[in-house]
Amino acid sequence: MNFLAPDFQVRWSTLTPDTIEPSIRHALAQAQQAVEEIATQDAKSATYESSFIALENATEMLAKPWGRLQHLDSVSDNPAQREALNKLLPEVTDFFSSLSLNPRLWNILKTVSRGGGLHPPSQDPIIQRHVQETLEDFKQSGADLPDDHKNRIAQIDSELSQLTKQYSEHVLDSTNAWELLITDESRLAGLPESAVAAAAANARAKDLGGPDRPVWRFTLQFPSMFPVMQHAHDEALRKEVWQASANVAAEPPYDNSGLVWQILRLRQEKAEILGHLNFADLILQRRMARNGDAALTFVGQLHDRIKDRYLAEAAQLAQYKASKEGLRSAAQQPAPLEPWETAYFAEMQRKENYDIDDELLRPYFPVEGVMSGMFSIASRLFGITISQKETIYHQPGSTPTSGVSSAPEGWHPEVTFYEIHDSATGRHLGSFYADWHPRETKRGGAWMNSLHTGGPGDPHLGLIIGNMSPPVDGTPALLTHGEVETIFHEFGHLLHGLLSDVPVKSLAGTSVAWDFVELPSQIMENFCWDRQTLDLFARHYQTGEPIPEDLFQKMLAAKNYMSASAFMRQLALAKLDLELHVNLDKYIDRDLEEVDREILADYRAPMKTEPPSMIRRFNHLFSSPTGYAAGYYSYKWAEVLDADAFTRFQIEGILNPQTGADFREKILSKGNSAPAEILFHDFMGRPADPLPLLTRAGLA
Repeated sequence: MNFLAPDFQVRWSTLTPDTIEPSIRHALAQAQQAVEEIATQDAKSATYESSFIALENATEMLAKPWGRLQHLDSVSDNPAQREALNKLLPEVTDFFSSLSLNPRLWNILKTVSRGGGLHPPSQDPIIQRHVQETLEDFKQSGADLPDDHKNRIAQIDSELSQLTKQYSEHVLDSTNAWELLITDESRLAGLPESAVAAAAANARAKDLGGPDRPVWRFTLQFPSMFPVMQHAHDEALRKEVWQASANVAAEPPYDNSGLVWQILRLRQEKAEILGHLNFADLILQRRMARNGDAALTFVGQLHDRIKDRYLAEAAQLAQYKASKEGLRSAAQQPAPLEPWETAYFAEMQRKENYDIDDELLRPYFPVEGVMSGMFSIASRLFGITISQKETIYHQPGSTPTSGVSSAPEGWHPEVTFYEIHDSATGRHLGSFYADWHPRETKRGGAWMNSLHTGGPGDPHLGLIIGNMSPPVDGTPALLTHGEVETIFHEFGHLLHGLLSDVPVKSLAGTSVAWDFVELPSQIMENFCWDRQTLDLFARHYQTGEPIPEDLFQKMLAAKNYMSASAFMRQLALAKLDLELHVNLDKYIDRDLEEVDREILADYRAPMKTEPPSMIRRFNHLFSSPTGYAAGYYSYKWAEVLDADAFTRFQIEGILNPQTGADFREKILSKGNSAPAEILFHDFMGRPADPLPLLTRAGLA
């Protein structure tokens, strides 16, 4: 029953594959029994506590151990664990799907909500919000459907859980299936020393090469592949890496093409059963956008504002490449670039125009220094104290049976652990794990998650994960500025979770409208660009000196270099997502490449070689039953919110503790205790204004 252990600090080494099935089955039985007790009580004597709160507690019985397992699946994949998870996945999915489809449970909740129980719900606004949100969850999941439709919804949910898990496994497995071994050092010309050293260390870790026979190993993990795309002079090398990356989950035995259409068809069917035209309308009805057409309009309006600038950037880059290679006269139209040339020539031009190289910045961003300075910023702004605790690691299954240390365990030797306390009261608000570097057993990307949602007087437990540049040969992990922004982003999500002060768990932390959830994360990225806050964490790992002023000014000058291209890439992903989930009937079962080109015809600049669609490796959309499906636009939507909200910090003082306290009180602590529009208005005193985003990106 190891996954059920009540310990606040998880003993990860005890969570072995052989303990998964007995733990989860026991939790499932407990949760089912608890739900049955709620559903079979006398409706006339039912109370808010015996219905709504009891349901929260019942679902947590299973959600907590299942969440621990899903976390291990994302950071420490292995065959036995994967097999056990997949075996239980249909049953666990069925339990959660069955809640809203249980007519007796639904009747209890409706009766209590209408004041028909022994004690009507309090008029406390948070309790009223909890009742209303729970009822809407049930309705949105089919509580009012006839039995045959309910059965079909349950089947769809089960199928989606399995298909999306398979999709995610294909992406991970196909990523890990590829490697490139270089033995000719001349092919590495142009690569930064840090990338060359990392590739050599990667090879040594695989027992490849030796002192007299050096080998450099490259993978499709971002810190390994992107320096090649950005810096390698060898075009054939860049092309080989690009083709491998573009083909992730696109070839047998990991081809996701068929899974994409199966997932989309099931989502559309579910939406129609629930009375909606499409999946986007189903998912967005309680988000800020409200429906798919509104989200498409939002994306389209931003597209129209930046399209000319985007095309001009692409044409200018092609012109730059042609001039560098002496391939055209001033009067000739340059040929479009190949997709494996874009990052390379963009970086070359950036260095020339701004005299800046990201590698010059790395020494100022050691990961531990970044974390320490980030904590200092958060402490000043939000009135908290963050301290690191010594962490231990045991091989899975090898935890000592006696003399067990009280120090927190990590699931890997690189994992670190921290505690957050309120500076004024000393109250323990929460703790969290951090795990920043790539492994073959770990899925790509960066994310935050919750392991335990507490409440007033009960600390939260969370985690932040990334795949950043690793330490090499005794040198600490030195990050790019983009990786620093990612750490600040995930820490913003974490603060949203750990500073939550909502007594109802399902309303706490990041359980907010999906197009609002990125506000706390994205606003933190702004502190990576201000001189005052940079000086708190951007310190040379050897000398402790801050970034020199001339280098800082070059950073600022280059900040919006090709910003329209980065902006358009996000819009293109949002457009692809929304079209598939709003207008599926136009595209279903057609060739994925043809569909991709049709949808994004106006969102891409011409290229010599058409890049293949990323639909097959788009984990945001297809690695879970919902995830960011029909919601990728949220990144840009929330950017509007964060750029606007950050103007308060700019006006009142970047490290103004009163502004920070206001943000903590009105945004970070509130969770979903009120609608997102109201929370934003409470902080800003008005609705959101899109102009600050365009101004920040240099596109106003």
